[in-house]
Amino acid sequence: MNAYVYGYGEEGKERLILVDLGVTFPDMDGTPGVDLIMPDMSWLLERKDRLEAIFITHGHEDHIGAVARFPDLLGVPVHARAFTANLARRKLEEEGLDRGIVKTASPWPETIDAGPFSVGFVPLSHSIPESSGLVIDTPAGRLVHSGDFKIDHSPVVGEPFDEAVWSEIGKAGVKALICDSTNVFSGHPGRSESELPPQIETLFRDAKGMVVATTFASNVARLKTLAEAAERAGRSICLLGRAMRRMVEASVETGVLNGFPKVIAPEDAAGVPRENLMLLVTGSQGERRAASAQLARGKFNGIVMKEGDLFLFSSKTIPGNERGVIRIMNQFSEKGVDIVDENAGFYHVSGHANRPDLEKMHALTDPQMVIPMHGEHRHLREHAKLAKANRREGIVAVNGMMIELSGNAPAVAEYIETGRTYLDGAVQVGALDGVVRDRIRMALNGHVVVTLILDEQDEPLGEPWCDVKGLAEVGRSRVPLVDVLEADLSQFLGRAGAKTLADDDKLEKELKRIARKTVQDEIGKKPEVTVVTSRLA
Repeated sequence: MNAYVYGYGEEGKERLILVDLGVTFPDMDGTPGVDLIMPDMSWLLERKDRLEAIFITHGHEDHIGAVARFPDLLGVPVHARAFTANLARRKLEEEGLDRGIVKTASPWPETIDAGPFSVGFVPLSHSIPESSGLVIDTPAGRLVHSGDFKIDHSPVVGEPFDEAVWSEIGKAGVKALICDSTNVFSGHPGRSESELPPQIETLFRDAKGMVVATTFASNVARLKTLAEAAERAGRSICLLGRAMRRMVEASVETGVLNGFPKVIAPEDAAGVPRENLMLLVTGSQGERRAASAQLARGKFNGIVMKEGDLFLFSSKTIPGNERGVIRIMNQFSEKGVDIVDENAGFYHVSGHANRPDLEKMHALTDPQMVIPMHGEHRHLREHAKLAKANRREGIVAVNGMMIELSGNAPAVAEYIETGRTYLDGAVQVGALDGVVRDRIRMALNGHVVVTLILDEQDEPLGEPWCDVKGLAEVGRSRVPLVDVLEADLSQFLGRAGAKTLADDDKLEKELKRIARKTVQDEIGKKPEVTVVTSRLA
């Protein structure tokens, strides 16, 4: 959920720019039922009159995914390179917002003025076209925001990493490098995308049945590598999944993708002999609704995988997604499908800079200080150590830290309250609203609804009745749980005093307590309890 705010000016009156505005994705353990997770932008929304512009470094969802989710911030232009701008406009259109606020930025050395900032998009290599680092010039010095990057001099699609340009940027003097930390623990130099085609082609040529491959839909270079390898192996190519088709279309529209092999429609794929077919599908991270998961469960667009087919994961599994990916692998295995993943190192290269490449970026830009970003806490900490080992000042900046960069070393100036917001269906809710918390509690402990009707004299009209969800039907008493609940609640009502029966709050509290105790005694759970009380007038 990348969202970085840079400010310059008198304290409390700084002019601001926002770099990236991304999302992350939910899981059933911690955020059941949630569609998207976004940063809590309350701090910036309160200061939106001081915001000059928004800059998007590249089109990955964790950098661009929330650009249409905070319309109150969109009173300023959104700047991005052509491919990224195309994706941003599509997102705004889907939400009924003005696509005209997205401005297409030209690459460095051209710059964009935004208040006291002058910002340039410097091309670099990553796993999506037209990724850029930002040179942010201010009256107090130059900052470099690397974005996500790797050092790849032949990336297949997109611009190569130009060491001469970055060295020239560094010669002008860099106050601080705010730098990708994802692969800081990988000790070998990063590998180029151009190393993969021969190995992938051999894999496809030797496969006896249908071949299916998945990768990140945004990794257009990999899509081209896979498609060209399939074409050389004599296979027709079919794209399955909306995100896959959208990325290829955007790449062709903006001119970053040329010579992509001809593809066939899904309805035509069934007529192609299996040994002559390759599917490119979404779902490399185990997403339940993506094409790969649907193929694993049964069929997708009428296509079924069979024994002897091959499924290639040409991607790295993001930490936290292992369970979903392994579930899909096992489902394919049960069908007799052969599975190849990236563990062998033959069919995937990372889009992030490894440790030696980070050191090279430090050397090229020669910053006074390094602010690690984009990684887990252990990555940030290790990157800060790396900077200090090379006699550069560094700091571990976590969410909510405001870092002062105008001195000779980074320092914490303030702590900002930050958090998450959720897209839950059609509405956006805060992390503290209790919606997700209550959903987790119901998932863990079940739910009981107690319904009671009282007459004009505050006397129970008949017995209370209960509905239960997510709980065992029979407990230790060997009788239905609902019967035990209703009997215990009836006993309480029979001895309850007039004051309790006349007080809705007190009555609800007691009914909840008894219901929880009964369920705890019967099946060892303390459920969520909802009490519905009706009084006759």
